[in-house]
This record gives sequence, structure tokens and C-alpha cells, in this order.
Amino acid sequence: MVAATAPAAARRLDAAGLLVLPGLVDLHGDAHERGLQPRPGIGFPPALALRDSAAQLLASGITTAFLGVTLSWEPGLRSLATWRALLAALAAARPHPLDLRVHLRFEADNLEALEEALADIAAGRVHLLGFNDHTPSILKKLGNAKEVAKYAGRAGMGAEEFRALVEAVAARRGEVPAARARLAAAAAAAGIPMLSHDDASLEDRACFRGLGARLCEFPMAEAVAAEARAQGEHVVMGAPNVVRGGSHLGWASAAPLAERGLVTVLASDYHWPALLAAPFAMAARGRLGLAEAWALVSANPAAAAGLRDRGALAPGLRGDAVLVDPAGPAVVAVFCAGEAALLTAAAVARLG
Repeated sequence: MVAATAPAAARRLDAAGLLVLPGLVDLHGDAHERGLQPRPGIGFPPALALRDSAAQLLASGITTAFLGVTLSWEPGLRSLATWRALLAALAAARPHPLDLRVHLRFEADNLEALEEALADIAAGRVHLLGFNDHTPSILKKLGNAKEVAKYAGRAGMGAEEFRALVEAVAARRGEVPAARARLAAAAAAAGIPMLSHDDASLEDRACFRGLGARLCEFPMAEAVAAEARAQGEHVVMGAPNVVRGGSHLGWASAAPLAERGLVTVLASDYHWPALLAAPFAMAARGRLGLAEAWALVSANPAAAAGLRDRGALAPGLRGDAVLVDPAGPAVVAVFCAGEAALLTAAAVARLG
């Protein structure tokens, strides 16, 4: 916790020349998947993957991390078995200096896992609910052997076996609306924020708004982002989009939308270090100051997630802070809940 005055016995760290900033809050990061499955069909224990992920998160200045865990109808990396194992590993890893949370990315057609997801929400094991629906796009790629091989490899299946699975799953599309409504009701009862993912149209956004999803994540068109903001909703886009200068999928570019107030939150998406780099990239464009840009990765995501005890440095708050050498930018030290969670060699040299 941030205190108004330091205890008499406290050690001092000379932060001259460094930026002392609120810790990064990441609403959607799924880079932990590379720790679980660094190559198709090659898996590692979740406990090992989480230890590696936590170290990378701290090194990136992230003090609150919502792991984007996809619970899909696919076997393998995004299966119910992996979901269970990852939740167990997270429970065993606590308490941890880093605030590790779960962003459940529920695939719309995963009807077989619905009851378990509802139980996990009710039990407090889920902290953010995302409505995913990648089945239609996968169906469109079934004629592309390269794309099918990618999906099948991730699932640990043969190509023809995967095609048959997708078609069987898609045959139950009529049951999806009722399943979504049950998930939304469970999240609302648990007080969990909800977000929609990859809204392609205003109709998509209206549908998920009707379910209570007040966060719009990765809208596929500027008009969707604009309408969400007109409704007072947070709009989330990827920090890698900002750092790379545009979407790797050819969708909307996050930086100019953020400068116009149409994007309010940046998330690490698939690359944790991008979350630290993005505000500096935004500031370098000359349209937002660093303080305004930093709000996109700290104060705003904290507010969007309903976390009122972080996102700023003030007495009584949680005490999440990152010391940054702006020349990098590079993380020098990280404090979680007022305690040192990462001290680099440069930080140790500054201790008094």
C-alpha cells in the first residue's frame, strides 16, 4: 500500500533520472500459451509455464495480469483439460507478488464445457468474462490446407479429424444464444465485468451490450469503436498494434484511434513487453503526453475492470509501481502491493 510517509527503517532507492509510474494493468494477455505449448503438440506443465510467465510479466512492468485463457471446443492447448490444469496451477502459485487473474475467453460453441465454466464463475475463479466466437472464421478456412494444419497442430489432431470436429461443433450453433445468456447472467451475479471480442458490426456490439458486456475488445471497424465510446464503454485494443504501427491482421490501427479518444485501454494481447513500450510510442507520435498515454495501460484498464485500488500512485492505494529508465524504455524495478517484486542490477546499485 502507498503510505503518506515512509517508515523510519525503510531502505531508500535513488530514482533520480527514472520515471516512477503506476504499475501496468493488463486486461488481456495470452502469451502464457507459448509457455504451455512452445511448438504444436509440445506441451509443458502449467506450473512451469506460469513461473516463466510471471517472471516475464514482472520484467515487463505488469503488476496486474488478466491471463487470457481460451476455453474452447478444441482439444489440446485450449481444451477443458488445460483450463482445469491452469486453474489448479494458479491456485497453487498464490499468494504471488504479482496479481494474477483469469480472463475467461469462452468460445461460443463450447457447449460441453458450459456447466463447468458457470461453476468456476460462481466459485470466484474467473475475474473477467470474454465472449469469443472463432468458429465461423475457422469454418471459412477449412478449404485452406495450411490453415487447417495450423489449427489441427494446436489441437493435436489430424487435418481430417479436425475438419470433422469443426463441422460437428457448428451443427449446434442454434444452442449458442441460450448458452451466452446463461454465462452473462452468471457473470452479472458474480460482479464480473464482461467484454465482447472482435465485434465486426454495430449489431454485434448491440447484441453483447444487451448481455451486459460493457467492454468492447478489438473492434474490427472504427464505427464500432465510435459507437461503443458514444455509449460510455471502454474500447480495448492491442499494444502490439501500437508498437508495430498497425494491426497484424489488417484491422483498425490503435494509435490514431486512441489519440481521438476512441480507444481507452491497451492490452498486451500476444506480447507482454509491448504494453510498456506502447505509451512511449504513443508519446513519440506527439499527440498525447506520456501521462495521457500511460493512462491507457494503467488507470483506464484498472477502472474498466472495477479495480479502484490501483492505476495511480496515491496514499491508501495498493502500491503497485514500476520504475522505468526512459532511455530504453526499460524496467529498473517493480513494486507490487508496496513490496519489491523485481529489482534489477541497476536498481540494486541505487539502494541506500
